[in-house]
Amino acid sequence: MPGKLQDKVAVVTGAASGIGLATTEALLSAGARVVLVDRDEAALTSICKKYGEAATPLVVDLLEPTACSALIPRVLEITGQIDTLHANAGTYVGGDLVDADTAAIDRMLNLNVNVVMKNIHDVLPHMIARRTGDIIVTSSLAAHFPTPWEPVYASSKWAINCFVQTVRRQVFKHGIRVGSVSPGPVISALLADWPEEKLKEAKASGSLIEASEVAEVIMFMLTRQRGLTIRDVVLMPTNFDL
Repeated sequence: MPGKLQDKVAVVTGAASGIGLATTEALLSAGARVVLVDRDEAALTSICKKYGEAATPLVVDLLEPTACSALIPRVLEITGQIDTLHANAGTYVGGDLVDADTAAIDRMLNLNVNVVMKNIHDVLPHMIARRTGDIIVTSSLAAHFPTPWEPVYASSKWAINCFVQTVRRQVFKHGIRVGSVSPGPVISALLADWPEEKLKEAKASGSLIEASEVAEVIMFMLTRQRGLTIRDVVLMPTNFDL
């Protein structure tokens, strides 16, 4: 959809890989300028070198409170405006709760829940002042189903799903659209913690989604006329319905 988002500015967190990278590439193809936020400096440098001036790297560790709170002001200093925030950065903790590392639980809840809330909190005054804006949050199919093999991860996504639903109702009067996309398992770094046999089984059965397919849904959400909000999209491999 070339030109659909011409002159728009988007911020994508977790932009160096997976869904974040796929969304970044789709936004750039649609004519947007994109600020890529990630802690992987080497990956950001490589991506932005490929896409030129339309892509701006911003190396940030969102788990560092000072860096997190400075994110939106830094972006606005660079771009002057933010039309879209894709709050995508996240991590994964799976397996039995009794086996989980509590430090990993803290890190995941901070990134999957607290950082998302803080980033959206920080961008809202700018969007309210402009009376326009789009916020998309990467949720998960786990937000809609009590997944027994990932109680910690699923709980983080249930929490953020509630947050999206309630914030949307607060800010729509300001011309701001808030939505989430909830994919099933996506071929990305988040699956690194999956048991090898489970990963092989999922790949063999066609139970994984490509990140580009999620990006296509996000672009559909962002390019609707302003009076139309696509609230939440759940996408999953068809054989999940068997």
